[in-house]
Amino acid sequence: MNRAIPSWISLLAHTAVLLFALPAHAEQADRDKPVNLESDTVEVNDQTRVSTYQGNVRLTQGTLLITADKLMVVQDNEGFSKSTAYGNPSYFKQKSDGVDVNIEGWAQRIEYDAKRDKLEMFTQARIKRGQDEVHGNYITYDGRTESYRVIGGKDGASENNPKGRVRVVIQPKRKGAPAAPNPGGGLPLKPAAGIGGAN
Repeated sequence: MNRAIPSWISLLAHTAVLLFALPAHAEQADRDKPVNLESDTVEVNDQTRVSTYQGNVRLTQGTLLITADKLMVVQDNEGFSKSTAYGNPSYFKQKSDGVDVNIEGWAQRIEYDAKRDKLEMFTQARIKRGQDEVHGNYITYDGRTESYRVIGGKDGASENNPKGRVRVVIQPKRKGAPAAPNPGGGLPLKPAAGIGGAN
């Protein structure tokens, strides 16, 4: 029984530190803040290293906020976690590091694989950074290559977008604004390997 306590604490810690450890430029100070997690129920299986939080799940750590109907965290033998949030929609929000700009995301399912440093958002996926937005049926971010990939599809269709095409809104930059390596503190969008500019 004594070994259940360290595993429980480890799963809780990995939930916050590794779940949606959002791509570069997320508020770095959040990692040192306490984790607050609320749900209607929680089950932790020490043998399978799976913890499941269900019912009005709310996780906060510093500026990071995650809400979902269900959150599952699976820890492998090396200590890496794969986390999945389910909701209608699942939601995350976190302040960008060093600037007063929030990164927000919505999707029916959001997965984060800490070992691969990969964030995936499935079905009616949307990311907003300041006033810039990306909509698609599937959005993935690879932290190793710092690249995004967005795919449209019928599951991402809406009244205003019946074909579910990818939509990107980029606000114009102010004239005379000082040049910076990354204005607005947002994440630079780079095409994933194999995606060309020609149609």
